[in-house]
Amino acid sequence: MNIGVDAAALGMSNTVVASTTDVNSAYWNPAGLVHLEDHQGALMHASYFANIAQYDYAAYAKPIDDRSAYAISFIRFGVDDILNTTELIDGQGNIDYNRIKLFSAADYAFTFSYARKLPVPGFQYGVNAKVIRRVIGDFANSWGFGFDVGLQFERDDWKFGLMLRDITTTYNIWNIDEDEYAKISNAIPGENQELPESTEITLPKAQLGIAKKWEFHNDMSLLAATNLNMRFAQTNDIISTSFVSIDPALGFEVGYTDLVFFRTGVGNFQNITQLDGSQQVGFQPNIGVGFKYKGIQIDYALTDLGDQSAALYSNIFSLKIDLGIFR
Repeated sequence: MNIGVDAAALGMSNTVVASTTDVNSAYWNPAGLVHLEDHQGALMHASYFANIAQYDYAAYAKPIDDRSAYAISFIRFGVDDILNTTELIDGQGNIDYNRIKLFSAADYAFTFSYARKLPVPGFQYGVNAKVIRRVIGDFANSWGFGFDVGLQFERDDWKFGLMLRDITTTYNIWNIDEDEYAKISNAIPGENQELPESTEITLPKAQLGIAKKWEFHNDMSLLAATNLNMRFAQTNDIISTSFVSIDPALGFEVGYTDLVFFRTGVGNFQNITQLDGSQQVGFQPNIGVGFKYKGIQIDYALTDLGDQSAALYSNIFSLKIDLGIFR
């Protein structure tokens, strides 16, 4: 749930909390759903860790009336076809490769979003109700529940956004198959002797965003946006205290005739300790492009450009469709 969705947003280093106004607002800030003029659908696919992990997303959103809207969305992040070698050796000590099975470790998120304009002009709010499902083959699975709350405010072409994730704290309750666990608990003497904790907690986080878009006479446009991503714990973020840690991000989108877009951004500023004990600041630049025509938008983002390993680059593709064009 921390990775993000939509190649257009990822190309801008996720700096869309204030400016999001489409179906993907269900993830970034549900308050933005009130800007929908018709129902929309979105799809995204990305591969991570040299294609070992697959990340998929789908969403649908629709206005309810001129003041409110709703959306439903689905996310899956999984590693498939993992070799289960826990029964590789039979009871007589023989190695039998036919006993190897395949399993998946996958996380799922189902989200229902609702947004509504407030009586104060320019103000809108949105709420996400999330169901989290995690499965690790036959070994363990869990269910979790949580809520997000988002706000947006617009004045004089400036946009402001606040997204509070897991505001009530998200809890995942694990069910561990003790028979399957027993097969591996003594694989390494002295390790994994006890069952893991059955409760997993995701603490609240906050994102504060500001954005402004300029339109030029030559059919060009420029959207500039910034985010402050906050976690209420001390981390390696560039701004870090015992109360809150802040990771800033900056993103830009240049558009031509609302048809072609180029995007770039930088974020994930972290204090990194080198082997010699010295400190340096690490960051992650992203770039992306997009094409929009008659209600169909295709976007591409290349993320994690700052990493020295080409295997860790992520190529992300997404599709957004104004479904009203099929009427």
